[in-house]
Amino acid sequence: MSGRAEQRGGHVLFVTAVRLRKGPRGLQLDDQTCAVLSRLAESFSHVTYKGIEQPTDLEDDTTVTWVDIADLDCRNQLTVIALPFAYKIGRFFKDYKSTRQMIAEKIATADHLCFTLGYLFGDWAAVATLEAIRQNRDYAVWFDRVEHDVIRRTLPAIPLKRRIKEVATLPAMVRYHHYLIRHSKLGLFQGQDTLKAYADHSTNPHCVYDVHTQSTDLISATALEEKATRAHSGNPLKVLYVGRATEMKGPLDWVDALTKAVQAGVPLQAKWIGDGPLLEDMKQSISTQGMGARIELPGFSSDREAILAEMRDADLFVFCHKTQESPRCLIEALVSGCPIVGYQSSYSEDLVCRNGGGVGTPLNDPAALSATIQDLHENRGKLAQLIKAAAADGSRFDEQTLYAHRAGLIREYA
Repeated sequence: MSGRAEQRGGHVLFVTAVRLRKGPRGLQLDDQTCAVLSRLAESFSHVTYKGIEQPTDLEDDTTVTWVDIADLDCRNQLTVIALPFAYKIGRFFKDYKSTRQMIAEKIATADHLCFTLGYLFGDWAAVATLEAIRQNRDYAVWFDRVEHDVIRRTLPAIPLKRRIKEVATLPAMVRYHHYLIRHSKLGLFQGQDTLKAYADHSTNPHCVYDVHTQSTDLISATALEEKATRAHSGNPLKVLYVGRATEMKGPLDWVDALTKAVQAGVPLQAKWIGDGPLLEDMKQSISTQGMGARIELPGFSSDREAILAEMRDADLFVFCHKTQESPRCLIEALVSGCPIVGYQSSYSEDLVCRNGGGVGTPLNDPAALSATIQDLHENRGKLAQLIKAAAADGSRFDEQTLYAHRAGLIREYA
C-alpha cells in the first residue's frame, strides 16, 4: 500500500455530510471546512472532498460564512464534488445507485480514504464505507459527535412526525455505525465523549480535536497577567458564551444559572453571542426574570478576531451543553485564557486535565452551576489561578499541529 501511495502522490478522498452550495462563482463551503481543506492540502498532494449540496429552497443557516472554493490558496490541489441532498427515504433510494457508483469510482483511484459518519438515510459517507468494504480497501471513520445521543436528547424539541421516524430508526443507525466502525482500520473520534462511545467497536481508536485556532491566537503573557490581576479587583464578573441557541446548548439553563447567581449577590455582566431557534425564548426568560440589565444577546458574529477578543476579555466561559458532542468554543476559550465552567462531560474534563483550567458541574443543574459561579466570585485568588490554568491548557490546541497529526494517522492506516 505504501508503494501505491508514493506512486499516486498521496491522493486522499473525504466523504462527509457537510453542506456545500452553488454560488455565483462555483461551489462554496463554510469557512471552517475551508480551513480544514487547506490544512489537509499541506499533508496530501491532492484532496477529493465530497459534501452534500444544499437545496436552493432550503433556508440558509445564518451562522455560516460561505467561501468560494475558487478563492482558496490550495484550490489546485482540490476536487470538490456535490452529492444529492437525500435525507428523505424515498429520495435516498432514488439516488442510491447512481451516487454509490460515482463514489465507487473515486474510491478506486484514491490512495487514502476517510469518511465522516453521522446518520442513516442520506448519509453518503456511510454508503462510501460500504463500498470501501466491497472493494476491500482500508479506510478511516471520523465521528464529530455521538449522533444517537444528540438525537435522543433533543427528541422532545423536534416535530412529532420526525420524532416518530427518529425513534423507529435510531436502533438501526446505532448498529449500522458500529458495523462500519468495526470494519475500519482507523477510528478518529472527536473528544473524549465520542471516543468513549465508540472506542470499543474500533480496532484502532484515536481521540482528535476540531480546532481552528493558531499558536498566534494564544493570549499573550502580558494580557494574561493583566487579566489575572483584574480578577483580584472584585469588579463584576464578565461571563461569556458563544454558540447557537439550541436545545443541546442549554440556553435556558444558562439564563437560569446566571439569574440564580445574581440573586445570590454575584455582580456580573453576561453575553451570549449567537443566534438560533431558542433565542426568542431566551429573551423572554431574561425579561421575565428581570435580567435585561445583566445579560446581553448581540446575535451572531462572523468576526473571528472580535470573538477571540471577547473571550480574552471575559472572566468565565459558562456553558450548559446537554449532549455528547465536542464544541470548539471550549477550546477557543481556553486558548484565550478564559476558564470553562459548566456541565460536566468527558470532553470538557479532558480539555483541562493537564492544568485544571475549568470547573465541571452536574448536568441539568443550573443551581449547582450558579453556586460555582458564586464561589469563584467570592474567591478571586482562585479565579485568577483558574485563568492562568486555562491559558496553559489552551496552549496545546493549534490547528496546524493537530491536523498534521490527524493526516499522519490517515496516511499510515487508511
